[in-house]
Amino acid sequence: MNQQVNVRWGIVATVVIVLALSRLLPHTLSFSLFNFSPLGGIALFSAAYFKRKYMAYLMPFVALWLTNLLIDNLFFSQYYSGFAWFANPEVYFAFMLIVLMGTGLLNKITVPRVGVAAVLASLVFFMVTNFYAWFNTDLYPKTQEGLIACYIAAIPFYWNTLASDLFYSVVLFGGFELVKRQYPTWVLNRA
Repeated sequence: MNQQVNVRWGIVATVVIVLALSRLLPHTLSFSLFNFSPLGGIALFSAAYFKRKYMAYLMPFVALWLTNLLIDNLFFSQYYSGFAWFANPEVYFAFMLIVLMGTGLLNKITVPRVGVAAVLASLVFFMVTNFYAWFNTDLYPKTQEGLIACYIAAIPFYWNTLASDLFYSVVLFGGFELVKRQYPTWVLNRA
């Protein structure tokens, strides 16, 4: 039994690490896919399948923090004075809300629920991060019109977020269902 748990954790950890590291691809290959990230899918998958809810939050947060360390300090170091240990708290807050929403919505996993959760996850991320950009920067006036202008300017980035949340939700949830059918003893218990 203990060996099955180790195999399960090894598989889940490997999948999360590989997917999280895929965040580096656009930066290393010099092509622009801003906001196309596996983290929304990881957050929803974690919310749905981890029995211990602290793990549902920990998995996407660790993936975000570790990949941000690399991205912020290797590719965006010119925007920070010194080593960036923890940047963009609004992104962590958005993923906390996504896990919370996923925990409630994905207590029963169906294709429509996963689809709705992925769409809502991208909306939560869009609303939280762009509100923060409006509130915490001088890019837009602190008026209703400024907030609307901020959201409108961010719409092109939203489409990549939506596409990635849908894509990675299909990869994670669909892949898990395939593994579950092929190797039922490797399944994470949700009880």
